[in-house]
Amino acid sequence: MAAEMADQPDVLARLVARRGECAAALEDLAGDDLKGIVIVARGSSDYAAVYGRYLLELRARRPVTLAAPSLVTHYGARTPMEGWLAVAVSQSGRTPEITNVLKTLASDGARTLAITNGRDSPLAAAADWTLHLDAGDERAVPATKTFTAQLAAVALLAEALGDTAWPDDHWAAAVSAVRDVLQDDERPTAAARRLDGADRLVTIGRGLLFGVALEVALKARETTGILAEGWSSSDYRHGPIAASGEHVPAVAVHAAGPTQDDVRELVADLRERGSLILEITDDEAADLPIPSGLPEALAALPAAVRAQQLALALSLARGLDPDTPAGLSKVTAT
Repeated sequence: MAAEMADQPDVLARLVARRGECAAALEDLAGDDLKGIVIVARGSSDYAAVYGRYLLELRARRPVTLAAPSLVTHYGARTPMEGWLAVAVSQSGRTPEITNVLKTLASDGARTLAITNGRDSPLAAAADWTLHLDAGDERAVPATKTFTAQLAAVALLAEALGDTAWPDDHWAAAVSAVRDVLQDDERPTAAARRLDGADRLVTIGRGLLFGVALEVALKARETTGILAEGWSSSDYRHGPIAASGEHVPAVAVHAAGPTQDDVRELVADLRERGSLILEITDDEAADLPIPSGLPEALAALPAAVRAQQLALALSLARGLDPDTPAGLSKVTAT
């Protein structure tokens, strides 16, 4: 896991270098009559899809929805999809359910895109065009470099379908931010020590960083077995906050943007209730800081790396093997 995390700056730099090529192909694929986008994913890829749910609708100004694969694979639902772009997100490209759903959406009229690291995978073969992540082999069960590459790929799609692109220096700063974060393992180790003995964890985010908050919870569950749940800061106030307190630590993910104040307000409320709070945010004084000055959408990249570092440190502190969590496999055949 640690070795694959270290690959992330190079993986992201390679993707960014292909921006022009990708933009032309994606614009052509989407066409001039794009009605909306449906994203198909499972596992950590689903949290990259949540990121896309927010970012694509914001930038492309089209409705974006997340598919419920069982509607196709178990209920046999068929929906007219002419004018829609179906985007399947899968690290391996070898989850049968995801490929089958993409094929069904194509037969119902959708144009199809695969975002995957599996160049010769069934998913890549099924799609009209594939945005290959080019991340190299990833052997550890928890997805790291493929997850951040998926976030970047979704951002490239948002650029292609939107009116404006982020400047080159913003992309360069995002890659540099990932590199800088990876050089700091002291603060993730210290944060893991603060969670010593915790058997549950809540993670909080909203808007463009909500998907990363969900990924924090998944990574903690995968690598330690801790009962971790991810919530939108707004949804958390609708009932779940009643279970908060000194026995339920929380990780909050936020950065400069329209939803940051909302997350900060919830953090303050949780502290008043006695919760231990760790923050992944663009403040050098934070428990797990990320560099400031990035667009909120691109801040997701170093924030996701902080999630990985925390999970790795938690696992090692508990004497576990983060690469091969008990009962899990790299490819899940749903």
